[in-house]
Amino acid sequence: MANKKGLGRGLDALLESFEPGKGPATLQEVSVYDIDTNPDQPRKTFDEEKLNELATSIRTHGIVQPLILYRQGNRYTIVAGERRFRAARLAGLKAVPAVITDKEEHELQEVSLIENLQREDLNPVEEAAAIRFLMIQHNLTQEEVSSRIGRSRPAVTNALRLLNLPESVQGMLKDGTLSAGHGKMLAGLDDAEKAEKLAQKAIREGWSVRQMEEAVRLDALPRKKVSRRMDPEVRRTASAIRSKLRAKVSIEGDQEKGKIIISYFSKDDLMNICDTILGVEEV
Repeated sequence: MANKKGLGRGLDALLESFEPGKGPATLQEVSVYDIDTNPDQPRKTFDEEKLNELATSIRTHGIVQPLILYRQGNRYTIVAGERRFRAARLAGLKAVPAVITDKEEHELQEVSLIENLQREDLNPVEEAAAIRFLMIQHNLTQEEVSSRIGRSRPAVTNALRLLNLPESVQGMLKDGTLSAGHGKMLAGLDDAEKAEKLAQKAIREGWSVRQMEEAVRLDALPRKKVSRRMDPEVRRTASAIRSKLRAKVSIEGDQEKGKIIISYFSKDDLMNICDTILGVEEV
């Protein structure tokens, strides 16, 4: 869970001065039919089983923590609490307790994003997308956004790198078949096709994050040429040509196929080699 430092600049900052019926925020019952969800909500998927569990709890105990809503004319937009709102509707509630605030919309948008980022139920891709949105919409640096959400700058950087992964790999992160740790390792690859192949192999073979790290490290190593010992007959042939031409000679290949490389280091060397090959006799 995120630390209190980050939370103090998010949801707590909105609620700390709340007094019923006073100030910029007021608590009241709001019809569920007058509430709209936030299109910029970072969490795009909701676990149906967990929603049903929350709905059961709400039927028994009610909503313990009110939603936070922003008034827009005769309607309200959710700043925080969409999961509670959905569960309340499943539970059959007609109205929900809510804190109504008149803070500026851009402030609420930031609070909403931070509140969601401080929860543990966003998948890694949703989390990364929310961080990027927060940075773009509010012109924040990685350092500034890390301070707001209570995470280190390297953690923010690694999260953002997940958005550079192929869509197929992002899908594996969304559905939980790959962890954020696996994704972090794969984000170090420049080749999308390699990343996808390694991701699929990791799932098939049940790799740990450490195994994924090792696979990526090995993939990044330069490929070494395989050294082959020269065929003895080829070696003798190369030696004979060197003696005949009085030049540096190397042969790449075997008795069936290859190439002869003759090196020269001056114009005279070149002329002598040509004369010997062409059979020109000295005068």
